Amino acid sequence: MQKKYFLILGGFLSLGLLQGCNDSNDQEQTSTIVDTNPNSCNQLTSDGSTVVVGSGQVGDPSAPEPASAYRLGLKAKTSNQYMVVANTPLATKAGCDILKAGGSAVDAAIAVQAVLGLVEPQSSTIAGSAFMMYYDAQTQKVTAYDGRETAPAAANEYYLVRQNLEDPNSLAPVPSARRSGRSIGVPGVMRMLEMAHNEHGKLRWNQLFDNSVQLAEGGFKVPGRLAAAIQSNAASLALDANAVKTYFHADGSPYQVGETMTNQDYARTIRTIAANGAQAMYSGTIAQAIIAKAQQDKGDDAANTPITPSLMTLNDLANYQAKKRDAICFTYRSQYHVCTMPPPSSGGIAVAQTLGILENFDLASYGPTQPETEGGVPTVMGVHLVSEAERLAYADRDKYVADTDFVPLPAQGVSSMLNKNYLKQRAGLINPDQSMKVATAGDFSVNAGIDNTVEHGTTQFTIADAYGNVVSMTSTVESSMGSFHMVDGFLLTNQLTDFSAQPVDSTGNLVANRVQANKRPRSTMAPTLVFKGTAPGDFYMATGSPGGGTIIQYVVKTLVGALDWNLDAQQATSLVNFGATNSANTNVDSSNTSLDLTALIDGLKAKGHGINSSAQSSGVATIMRIAIQNQQIKYVGGVDPRREGIVLGNGAL
Repeated sequence: MQKKYFLILGGFLSLGLLQGCNDSNDQEQTSTIVDTNPNSCNQLTSDGSTVVVGSGQVGDPSAPEPASAYRLGLKAKTSNQYMVVANTPLATKAGCDILKAGGSAVDAAIAVQAVLGLVEPQSSTIAGSAFMMYYDAQTQKVTAYDGRETAPAAANEYYLVRQNLEDPNSLAPVPSARRSGRSIGVPGVMRMLEMAHNEHGKLRWNQLFDNSVQLAEGGFKVPGRLAAAIQSNAASLALDANAVKTYFHADGSPYQVGETMTNQDYARTIRTIAANGAQAMYSGTIAQAIIAKAQQDKGDDAANTPITPSLMTLNDLANYQAKKRDAICFTYRSQYHVCTMPPPSSGGIAVAQTLGILENFDLASYGPTQPETEGGVPTVMGVHLVSEAERLAYADRDKYVADTDFVPLPAQGVSSMLNKNYLKQRAGLINPDQSMKVATAGDFSVNAGIDNTVEHGTTQFTIADAYGNVVSMTSTVESSMGSFHMVDGFLLTNQLTDFSAQPVDSTGNLVANRVQANKRPRSTMAPTLVFKGTAPGDFYMATGSPGGGTIIQYVVKTLVGALDWNLDAQQATSLVNFGATNSANTNVDSSNTSLDLTALIDGLKAKGHGINSSAQSSGVATIMRIAIQNQQIKYVGGVDPRREGIVLGNGAL
């Protein structure tokens, strides 16, 4: 049994940990498990020494370098008590520092999110959206937290295609639906995190933001992915004076990799949120600034480019509610209990359906070759079966799944879509020798439209704390750099473009994912937890990924890699991404150029698969809990080599 200590305050900044509390979680705090090892939350170097993340020392993993397609040679990391895996080193360090100080997984998630909004704004923002799967070790209960944005109360089904909602001849929003105010949703992530913190926090709210304030005020080295995002989005960012001030030098040149960037506006915003809770974003000066920015009708450029404003109001912010939802949980091969995100995410149902279909095949016989090398090369039959199962799942997802507060699922809902007999019947449609190319949705005698949405500005982090609690959270700004509207140091998202722009399909049927007032756009985010046995209790694995519509494929690949092919956390995460939406093409990720995928691609073509072999930018973050070597139970982490993240914790990292 782990020894318990009371909170030790040394080594942290004065903002939260050395001040009194003025926050929404002001109850008496319980005793905390504190780690006094000075090397915890540091990175182990090749010579066996440790280096502080963000220190600038030799070997510092946060030292930026030009973004590479794939980092070779990553190995699984182990930790005795707690672990954080995130897609940027500075955010990983922030979460780990909180766990070291006795914080819970939710506490750490808040610290991670605050840093991500600063150093990874192309993927995440404090004014964004997120889904969190949380496991409470004491109660052995899984909870799904929904912090998805909503459409404004004034929106209707033509919100993304008409400037004047009531005029069928109205012009479309300008300069585009995304760059206009119409793409900006009512933010949800901080409300969601505050809800989770009120229920599961160990440290006080204002103790969780020191890292983000320090980095915003003192500066951080610009990572490669952020520099690339600034460069590629320069024209759209140029319409916003706040973005120009933040991401460009006085001469108009964008910040480059390795240059030091500060964001004093962000520091002031975070200090306000730390002192006053999430409510600071939903009323008062920050809320007023958000509405003023969203309603901006011309650009800050010399040409005063027209911008169609949002119809979001202060009432929309004041009325936003994060939600707790029933997790989607199911058994896999009678060995595992899997829990994932329900609607308005479509990702959880699709992951569950894919695995339910795959249960009907001996997938273990088709594992990758040479798995010790970056997860190995997948086999033709392994990729074929997974891809065909995904085609069937995507067909149902595209037709039936949206925000179930507005559009119910067919038949008896989740239970019908995950019915074992139904999924066995769907599995019977798979020909082992020939791809179906495009699948037909299952017949639930329901008419609904089809919509395919793409998101590119998303991130994932996974956390296990010293108390046995686990968080898997996917956070998003939607597309890279969101809507390009910036206020008080943070970006506003273009999340509403996840709705179907047109309310009816080509046959005249209403699209399930059409815009409606106060509705949440469909997502594909699928943070997932796995337990041994047939109920929560024996935690085994947590994972998730960014990647828009391909999130389902990344999560399924990682789960199958670990559960069917016995890959470790890093191997399953590093494994070649593969899979298919409901289209003729199958994705085979080419980001790892050290692997020869020729035979795999040729074998899939022989089965009728079209091939998309472009590199894929997943961001899988995986933690497993397993017995290693001397049978000691440890956390084992894997981080996606296609992004910049690291694994941190205590013990042999």
